Amino acid sequence: MIYLRNKVKGFILTKQTIIYLCSCNNNRIFFMLNIIIFGAPGSGKGTQGENLTKRYNLTHISTGEVLRNKIAKQTELGKLADKYMSQGQLVPDNVVIDILDKFFADNPDSEGYIFDGFPRTLRQGEAMDEMLGKQNESINVVLWLDVDDDELVSRLLNRGKKEGRDDDTLETIKSRLQVYNRKTEPLKEFYSKQGKLVQIDGMGTVDEIFSRIENVVDNLNS
Repeated sequence: MIYLRNKVKGFILTKQTIIYLCSCNNNRIFFMLNIIIFGAPGSGKGTQGENLTKRYNLTHISTGEVLRNKIAKQTELGKLADKYMSQGQLVPDNVVIDILDKFFADNPDSEGYIFDGFPRTLRQGEAMDEMLGKQNESINVVLWLDVDDDELVSRLLNRGKKEGRDDDTLETIKSRLQVYNRKTEPLKEFYSKQGKLVQIDGMGTVDEIFSRIENVVDNLNS
C-alpha cells in the first residue's frame, strides 16, 4: 500500500515509500516514488536520473559519480575503486553497499530517491531491499533503459572524447558491457518477479526517452 507523507494536512498518514505530494501545472497530483533507473553504461541513466530528480523532486544518488569523485580526490576508497573501474570491472558489492548505507544515514528526511547505477548485482539488490525495509520502505518501480549495444558503444566513445574519461576506451567499453550483461541478468529477474521492472525504449532523443519514462511514472497510481 502507498502512503502520503505524514506532514500533509488533513490526512492520517504513515511514512512509507511514497512520501511527497505535489501539484503540477495542470493541477494533477503526483505521488513520489523510490525509483531505480537501470541500464547498461551509456544508456543515459545519469541524464534521465537528473530529469527525474527535477521533475518529481527526488533525491538523486549516482554511485558512479560518488566513486569518480573519490578517485579524483585520491581517497583510499577512490584508489580501490579505480583498480576495478579502469579495467571495466564492477566495484565490489561491499564497497558500494557501504556507500549507499552512508547515503541513507546522511539523508534521513529525503522526499524520495532516484537510484542511478545501483544496484548492479543481485547481492546489491537484496541489500537495498534490506536497508529500505528497515525504514518500512521499498522500491516501487525499476526503469530499465534498453539500448542497442552498437548505440551504447557509439555513445560511450563520444563521451570519452568529450569528457576525457579514461574508462571510455573501446577495450574498456566492451569489457564493461560484457560484465554488465553477465552480472545484471539475475537482477532483472529479481525485479521482474517482484512485478517492479518496466522496460523503457532507450533509443531516440533525450526528450523522447524521458516522455516514455514520465508516462510510466505518472500512471503508476492511476
